Formats: sequence, C-alpha cells, structure tokens
Amino acid sequence: MIKERNDDLVFGTRAIIETIEAGKEIDKLLIQKNLSNDLIRELIKIARDHNIPFSAVPAEKLNRVTRKNHQGAIAFISAIQYASLDNVISETYQKGQEPLILILDRVTDVRNFGAIARTAECAGVNAIVLPGRGSAAINADAMKTSAGALNYIPVCRVDNLKTTLQYLMESGIALIACTEKTDQTIYELNFKRPVALLLGSEEDGISPEYLKMVEERGKIPMSGNIGSLNVSVSAGVALYEVIRQRGF
Repeated sequence: MIKERNDDLVFGTRAIIETIEAGKEIDKLLIQKNLSNDLIRELIKIARDHNIPFSAVPAEKLNRVTRKNHQGAIAFISAIQYASLDNVISETYQKGQEPLILILDRVTDVRNFGAIARTAECAGVNAIVLPGRGSAAINADAMKTSAGALNYIPVCRVDNLKTTLQYLMESGIALIACTEKTDQTIYELNFKRPVALLLGSEEDGISPEYLKMVEERGKIPMSGNIGSLNVSVSAGVALYEVIRQRGF
C-alpha cells in the first residue's frame, strides 16, 4: 500500500484544480477510469492546458493511495519547479560553456533518481531531462536522497522525448547513449563538446527508438560476473568521465 503523505498529494477534483491554478507543480495526476462529470472534464482540460501528465486508473488504485474522499482524482505535488530546457541551453551558451545535459529514459525508482541528481549537481550538469510519463516522482524522498541537490540543478519535464532529442541535436548538442549495446567504451568517446548523455531504465535500458537516434554509444567496461551497474552508479561513472576529459 502507498503511504499517504499530506505534503506530497492533493485529492478531490476542485482542490486539484485550485492547486494547478495557484501555480503549483504537479508531478503526476491520477483520474478514476470511466468517471465523467463536469468537474472531471474541467480537470482534464486544465491538466492538458498546463501539460500535466495524467493517467486513467481503477478506483482501487486511488483507494490504495488514500482512504479519504478523493472524488476520483489524486494529484502528486512535485518538490521542485520544473525548468525550461530552451532557457537552460540558451543560458549555458551565453555563459560560454559547453552544455552537459543528462537525459533519463524511464528511470522510475525515486531513490535512484535522487542519487543521480546529487551526482549530476556535483558534476556540473546543466539540466536533467525527464519524459512526462514513466519517470520517478520528484517528491520528498527524491529530495532527501539527492541531499538537497534538486534545489540547485534544473530539471526539465518534456511531453515528447523523441522531439526533445531531435531539438538537442539541432541545437548542436551531441547525443550520446550510455549503453552496453556497443563495442566502444565511454573512455573512447569525445566529451569535449556540447553533450546530452542518455541513460535508460534498469529493466530494459534505453528505448530502441531513442537508441537509433544517438550519435554515439559508449559502454562501461565490466569484468565481473554481474552484467550491469545500478543506473545511478552508471550515471556517476559516465559523468565523471566527462569531467576528466574536460579537465574540471
């Protein structure tokens, strides 16, 4: 059962609408499947207008989140304010820096995400990019695991990751995948240039459609019996290879 945390969620259709209109960041929104009334329709329209990802779920799932009268809708509040990727890239170039963007494809574990954010902030990453659906919730647990790093590093939530990858490449940023599906190691790649580093989920790695788009692929050499590293560890190894090459 998901523990109820009053600081992380808002339930009730009208309360959620007011929360969105007050400018609060919503990490994700759950709406009861097959439920239709004026308020629910208004909530869905507002969610779409604000690019808030929402899912239609059975009533049982909502009841597992809270036993209170949720009226068919529960919103999870983000612990951060999301940043604009356009602004991050523009500001980075204006400072005369080579952008370093970290993209996480379907990394869903909150503690893994928090650990990655902590390392990324220490490594000077300009922004973390997450797809709107299928990503870890940025809640109090993520903030705690990041040791407060999420207060400092921009996080960008995007509706369409494929379009975002295309935009990054068109902005002169090399798209590099950290994946075992290559013969090259990360130590053979050139990180002394604008880079967007893509990592995937622990279950099945980077989505094939995104892997086809990358300019280069690099793996972390493995010599033990276990075939992979935790994604947060992989992120740390790869990011500090970038730092080593750039001579920070």
